[in-house]
Amino acid sequence: MSKPIKIEYFTDVLCVWAWVSQQRIERLEKLFGEQISFQFRYLDVFGDTQQKMQNQWAERGHYQGFAEHVKNSASCEPNAIINPKIWQEVQPTTSTTAHLILKAIELAYHADKSSEMALVFRKAFYIDALDISQLSILMQLVSEHGLETTLVQKFVENGQAIAALMTDYQYAKQQSLKGSPTFIIDNSRQVLFGNVSDKVLQANISAHIS
Repeated sequence: MSKPIKIEYFTDVLCVWAWVSQQRIERLEKLFGEQISFQFRYLDVFGDTQQKMQNQWAERGHYQGFAEHVKNSASCEPNAIINPKIWQEVQPTTSTTAHLILKAIELAYHADKSSEMALVFRKAFYIDALDISQLSILMQLVSEHGLETTLVQKFVENGQAIAALMTDYQYAKQQSLKGSPTFIIDNSRQVLFGNVSDKVLQANISAHIS
């Protein structure tokens, strides 16, 4: 069997389009199976959400306007549940804390475990309206899902997790990635960004497989 097509998937955990794309990722994995291999990586879109709201949403309703935008954006994917409290009442200050813990999990365990926890974090925010910028909430989720918090903390404290995260952030900047989500297929032979439909994703992946 030939090597699977590598897909580097860059997201920000607080990005609604990445939440929408989660369903598409799962359908792609079911459709193509071992023919594709996802590498989940992160970029900085919500590093400072307060500044983002001030710069981009001050004249469009601030957090309330953004909350409505998120709700409307997710309506294209029935399974992308949106808790009405997010951004209205629950306003995470940053996505970086979650990205940092996910990198620590990847180092402490495996990339697959980190991608599993990324979905846990997203569900915690979008469905349960938990503030995933708070370290205490993230570590509680880590513990609840059977991971050793002390082991995860080790890679935060020794600097390896932040170094791995900076590698992702810097690569995204060097490649001038436009935002979240971004699909980089087959070692940069194809780059897809934003609200990419199932049809487009499947067609592009199929072209590389054939």
